[in-house]
Amino acid sequence: MKLDIILAGVGGQGILSVATIIGEAAMNEGWQIKQAEVHGMSQRGGDVQSNLRISDQTIHSDLIPLGKADVIISLEPMEALRYLPYLNKETGWIITSSTPFVNINNYPAAEQLDAEYEKLPRVVRIDVEKLAKDNGSPRSANVVLLGAAQKALGIEYQKLEDAVRRVFARKGEAVVEANVNALKVGLENS
Repeated sequence: MKLDIILAGVGGQGILSVATIIGEAAMNEGWQIKQAEVHGMSQRGGDVQSNLRISDQTIHSDLIPLGKADVIISLEPMEALRYLPYLNKETGWIITSSTPFVNINNYPAAEQLDAEYEKLPRVVRIDVEKLAKDNGSPRSANVVLLGAAQKALGIEYQKLEDAVRRVFARKGEAVVEANVNALKVGLENS
């Protein structure tokens, strides 16, 4: 088993929480993980990216080589495209929010983003913010996206749910249940 994941977004979206949940699920299975994070200007609006490598074998580097990522999970559609050179062109998946976080003057038009995504064979674009809001937990859009990525990740749903429960346990039962619900919503809408 080997899984190379790039997680991308902007500060404040919760992409590192998604990395924590996936890492927790992997470690609970006894798999090895290595993670490298780039926070950039990680306050709200700055680039945030993480390389997460999971394997049942020894992992020698925490960085994913060009063309080797199995999955790119992004809470921002342009950020996903930024890491496209790292995606395995034959088998890789992009799972991304369809809603842009427009934080720069020259942000591409929606039509330009759509055209780039149309060129790619394995993409799931989902409006995670709307789904999270419609389901009563607007702060859990990141976990909705994780639910949408479950099949591409190949990690059993129950293992991800168990990890969500462990990661959010210290925040109380209401937060745990909101995030478990968000995970289910993402899975059902992917």
